[in-house]
Amino acid sequence: MNIESIIPYIAIAIYLLLTLAIGIVGYQGSKNTVDDYFLANRSLGSFVLFFTLIATNFSAFFFLGFAGSGYRTGISYYPMMAFGTGFAALTFYVIGYRVWLLGKAKGLVTPPELIDECFGNQTLKLIFLLVMVVFTLPYLALQPIGAGYLLENLTGGQIPYFTGATILTLVIVFYVFIGGMKSVVLTDVLQGILMAGLMLVAVVAIAHGLGGFTLANHTVYNLKPELFSRNGADNFFTPQIWFSYLCLWSFTLPMLPQMFMRFYTPKTSTSLKVSAILYPIITIVLFICPVIIGVWGHIAFPDLVGKTTDQILPMMLNKYTPIWVSSIVMVGALSAFMSTLDSQLLSLSSILVRDIYIVFWRKHASLSEQTLVGRLLIIALAIMGLILAYRPPSTILSLATQAFTGLSVLFPTVIAALYGKNIHPISCIISILVGETMLLGFQIGWLPKSLTFGFLPVVPIVAICSLIIILGIRKEIINEP
Repeated sequence: MNIESIIPYIAIAIYLLLTLAIGIVGYQGSKNTVDDYFLANRSLGSFVLFFTLIATNFSAFFFLGFAGSGYRTGISYYPMMAFGTGFAALTFYVIGYRVWLLGKAKGLVTPPELIDECFGNQTLKLIFLLVMVVFTLPYLALQPIGAGYLLENLTGGQIPYFTGATILTLVIVFYVFIGGMKSVVLTDVLQGILMAGLMLVAVVAIAHGLGGFTLANHTVYNLKPELFSRNGADNFFTPQIWFSYLCLWSFTLPMLPQMFMRFYTPKTSTSLKVSAILYPIITIVLFICPVIIGVWGHIAFPDLVGKTTDQILPMMLNKYTPIWVSSIVMVGALSAFMSTLDSQLLSLSSILVRDIYIVFWRKHASLSEQTLVGRLLIIALAIMGLILAYRPPSTILSLATQAFTGLSVLFPTVIAALYGKNIHPISCIISILVGETMLLGFQIGWLPKSLTFGFLPVVPIVAICSLIIILGIRKEIINEP
């Protein structure tokens, strides 16, 4: 075995050991309380909050899904994602500030607890919880899927797809299990810096291997000029689809449980303001990188289809950069996967502990018992993620879009909880049930696609969900005390 063949293993081992070491530091500084384990004692400053937000949201979708979409659709995927995700950052303050205030005043830990506090209705709380868990699980599965693809490419198949997915999941489970949110946010700072810096390294290194940015772009333009058109390949980005994706990210990001729970964690509201300002800047700078690499992929790999397109970034690194460069950059990709998966595991486990276990089984569970059950649920959720990842979907984008649409249905209810007046919980229950029924109808063909009027289903679904709440039953109408 020559030195080049072991470089990927050395890079992966150093990164994983460093991550575990930081996770242990988080454990040593932790206290055995619910606030500390699930919310890092509500004490995050601006710097840490910003990096934990970007690390939590920039997932396998960022490294692999963006590049795959760039390969399939073209450069127009970049402004849609960059400005759509950047615009969604407004919700970090519009929603996040109100969540922070209520969380601090009432001791709230999970998103369903906020719904219960605002509406006082267990049925609505449980429906909200069920939707949040069910539609987060597919997105959770994207992280081991990405890790499996990555390690398989990086090691030339020596680490098979599912073995790689399992290894990375086990490492994450270990440090989340012992340290909770403190370990997660500390590793997020490292992972956020790595993924941002190494993504920039990736695009520069691949451009150099292709003879420079200008030559690479000209080469692809001569091969497939439609990749540089406003609408993208196959006229993908119609005005309706463009608008749909802008809505999708704005409605979904604050509904991701791992993002929602971070609104509880700042020490002051200033941290939320800083993140709302900086987040759009980082998306505008970084999101072009994986998309343009995907576009350049047509130079060396012109005939990829289906889920193979989501592997274009590691394929380009392997072809156009030295092994040590591709190994280091792929560590950045691993950090993206891990920083999202650890937060998803912790947030879902906290929801199941606080809103199911305590409410229905152990009302007087001690703080140590709550954290113990949370740790066991982290293991169970990780196993479920691996089961879902065993047979990956056709593309990462398709799985993410379906999961995000399901979560977007919750957006009108959260706005109603934070800003509405005299809204009866029945209106929100009907809103959620109708929205998820519509999503199912579009997915299995009960509802014809013509009813979307050219938009993604998220637009008519959220519009109708919102209308139900706006025109729905009011508390004073039925004379509630």
